[in-house]
Amino acid sequence: MSTLPRPGTAHPAISSGAPAGKRIGTATIAALVAAAIVSMPIVAIFVIGFSADPENWQHMMTNVIPRAGIRTFWLLLFTGIVTAVVGIGSAWLVAACEFPLRRLLSPALVLPLAIPSYLAAYAFGEFLDFTGPVQTGYRALFGYTSSREYSFFDVKSLSGAVLVMSAVLYPYVYLACRSMFLMQGRAAADVARTLGSSPLRVFARIQVPMARPAIMIGLTLVMMETLNDIGAVEYLGVQTLTFSVYDTWLNRGSLAGAAQIACVMLVIVAGLLIVERMARRRQRFTSHKTTAVVPDAVRLRLTGMKAALAVLFCSVPILIGFFVPVFVLGGFALRRIEDFLEPRLLDALWHSTLVSSAAALITVVLAFVLSYAARTDRSRLAKGAGRLAALGYGIPGTVLGIGVLIPLAAFDNALDGWLRQSFGISTGLLLSGTGFAIVYAYTVRFLTMAEGTVDAGFQKLSPHLDMAARTLGRSGLQTLRQVLLPNLRPAVLTAALLVFIETLKELSATILLRPFNFNTLATLVYEDASRGMAQDASVAAMIIIAAGLIPVILVSRSLDEKR
Repeated sequence: MSTLPRPGTAHPAISSGAPAGKRIGTATIAALVAAAIVSMPIVAIFVIGFSADPENWQHMMTNVIPRAGIRTFWLLLFTGIVTAVVGIGSAWLVAACEFPLRRLLSPALVLPLAIPSYLAAYAFGEFLDFTGPVQTGYRALFGYTSSREYSFFDVKSLSGAVLVMSAVLYPYVYLACRSMFLMQGRAAADVARTLGSSPLRVFARIQVPMARPAIMIGLTLVMMETLNDIGAVEYLGVQTLTFSVYDTWLNRGSLAGAAQIACVMLVIVAGLLIVERMARRRQRFTSHKTTAVVPDAVRLRLTGMKAALAVLFCSVPILIGFFVPVFVLGGFALRRIEDFLEPRLLDALWHSTLVSSAAALITVVLAFVLSYAARTDRSRLAKGAGRLAALGYGIPGTVLGIGVLIPLAAFDNALDGWLRQSFGISTGLLLSGTGFAIVYAYTVRFLTMAEGTVDAGFQKLSPHLDMAARTLGRSGLQTLRQVLLPNLRPAVLTAALLVFIETLKELSATILLRPFNFNTLATLVYEDASRGMAQDASVAAMIIIAAGLIPVILVSRSLDEKR
């Protein structure tokens, strides 16, 4: 028979979190180790960047960074403007208005998320090429026989890069704004309408300012993804800072110079994160408990020309961002069905599956450690470890590749030197020359995604579950194994799936860290497209797109559930 605690006596399950600020628990120590693993590449970049020759800094700041920085600035600016217009406009239409095909277009607007930017660039390059269907039809329509007789949009330019990036990245803004517009309800809009404001004025003066935190979150993600891209910008001939890192390291052989450019990019990322966090501080003005999801009955009903324009505005982004790449690459793939059994494709598929599975497993374990520490210890150290681990997602892949390679190569060289001196054995590159480096980079970059999903699962579990289990005599480990883990299984599986799919598409870090003769699906597509053989890359590209549709379907279902 168990003995109840006397009144005024703290229960051990509850009191364990009280002195958390003074003593460091096991979970917090594990979280700090996980955060250290993530932060090591960042520290390595700054160490090698600032330990290089000062003259190298002068050369980079004078010749490389200004030229590439200006192109990067314009790409970020115009991509941000286009994605903001498309994302905010389409989100407002499907959330606040009623028009034909709205129920179909609302989840379909998420589809471009399944298309990596480099695949979209290859598809648009073929679609808008001289021999592509657009220019072929254009010449047939006007009777032209040569490219010298007419001028046409050059996709391999800065404007082409803006088109490609905006086409596949606007869903980040759309998703954030759609949720916010639905949460706002119609109360504020209806009050403004009764005071004589037009629907357009209500949208511009009330609804958009209320959704400003969500807009900033979406735009921050767009900026970081644009900054991370290398496949698309290289193919389209736009020399950004990311491409400069790749070119400086691999083509010019200057690791220090690449690290210095990476330092500048990290400063830009830090600035984006600061702006996003400042915007979120004002979120308390936009989310009130009195707001409700918009019912169909109170949506602004559009008819006639307005309805047609709404359908057109929401349909064009889907056609450009999803159906054009699928049409081009899918058409090539259908003519190459036999390539599905090609040895190089099967090897790339196996490599992708291997490294993505390993990264998903490790990432989920670290994410669980971080979330569990924040739940049990509730200390500043545990929260700080989680925030530090979240920085990995904002690091561009090329920058991350340098940061990962430096400490791993140093360890390999030190171990090899010691074994040579002591035993006459050469180990070679155990970590930096194998798939371990790729898995490490994937873990650092996508830990935030897994941690957010697992933490959301923890938030759905009441703390009383832990207390009840401890009251019934379970230890902390037994509570974790018998109570928390079974309830967290859906969140853990979702996190693993999301990380697996995202790593399957990842290109920037992979092309820098892959061992010799080691191709993933992404690098296989990149190699073929770089040789001007995008048709040969179509089968691998369709596998990547098919895999990318899985999280998109999950997102669409969640949108329907929250509707």
